[in-house]
Amino acid sequence: MGDTENTPGPDNTDDMFRALLEGAIAPRPPDPPDCPFCDLRQDRYPTLYAGHWILLEPRVLVPAHTVPPRRRWIITMDGAAMNLWDAEPLPGTRCRIAHHTVCPRLRSEDPWPWTAVLRQENDRRTRRLFDLSDDRGPRNGWDHRDDWDLPDD
Repeated sequence: MGDTENTPGPDNTDDMFRALLEGAIAPRPPDPPDCPFCDLRQDRYPTLYAGHWILLEPRVLVPAHTVPPRRRWIITMDGAAMNLWDAEPLPGTRCRIAHHTVCPRLRSEDPWPWTAVLRQENDRRTRRLFDLSDDRGPRNGWDHRDDWDLPDD
């Protein structure tokens, strides 16, 4: 009998635990790479944990030294996303941000000022895409008749 505890594979509980700890909760292909909480489209990457994927913020690539440890994601040469954990990034390294840290529908665990701003922007994006009545309309003081000089009904 061999040692199977560290054997990679979808049944390995260590891989599953680490993937969940890092936020690798993305829908698997062929499902669309939409956040299951806020429905925003994200960039989906496989992780180094077999059978687990992560959603990363699209178009957000920041200097790694500005991101706290355990929040830095890089894309490896083979296209997998890897969390740097506590490793000190090399000078000039840029990293990605996991969507779950800035998802407007998940509870914030970061008091980090710029992630709060990114979370607010994602919240605005969800309202623009899915809840148009929250951005426009009489509830917010905008009345379409003001724009067109139409008579009152």
